[in-house]
Amino acid sequence: MNILSLRVGLPRELGTPGAASPLAQAWTSAIFKEPVPGPLWLSRTGLAGDGQADLRVHGGFEKAVLAYPASHYAFWRERLERDDVGPGAFGENWVLSGGTEDAVCIGDVLRVGGARVQVSQPRQPCWKPARRWERKDLALLIQETGRTGWYFRVLEEGPVREGDALELLERPFPSFTIAFANHAMHGHAPDAAAALADCELLAPGWRESLRRRARGTRGDDRPRLQGPNTAD
Repeated sequence: MNILSLRVGLPRELGTPGAASPLAQAWTSAIFKEPVPGPLWLSRTGLAGDGQADLRVHGGFEKAVLAYPASHYAFWRERLERDDVGPGAFGENWVLSGGTEDAVCIGDVLRVGGARVQVSQPRQPCWKPARRWERKDLALLIQETGRTGWYFRVLEEGPVREGDALELLERPFPSFTIAFANHAMHGHAPDAAAALADCELLAPGWRESLRRRARGTRGDDRPRLQGPNTAD
């Protein structure tokens, strides 16, 4: 894998206050990430110049970098019937060549540029990509198709830049791919949820959610998936 596009952005006000359509109303997000060649310093909490609007659910040590495979964009252009879906479409920091959810594993340690990172969890899509692309069901589509991307935590800070290769150093859990993790979380699979919940290198929030799913308690995903995008 290589970083095809390195992207950062800060929160900004979007939409129109008082708009009739929920998808056009005012909102705040850092989903629009602009490409920079780098080098940028990658700290424990993310790339220099990057930010998140809602720190309750975005950013932090377990979500320092959001990565997304470039190979998915063609699928989304066809599915959404839009030619402008490309790098940065979902707020990702690293657009990667190679590597997909069935080939990347929880706990993978990689060297990239002057930093060392570790795969911490899949992305759980929220309502903001749906707001950006004016498609109410987009978060659910991302979840159901498994084209989620994934997060890295930072084990060793350092500079990274566009074009850097990601060198796999360790793979302690080869069975726990990102695809498996998505299935365990969203696929009504209590056995898979129980197995993955014991993985000490999975982000703590995911481990707790999987424990609940293993017990048969799913909770309500609609606030995350729909947010304010629906008037229902």
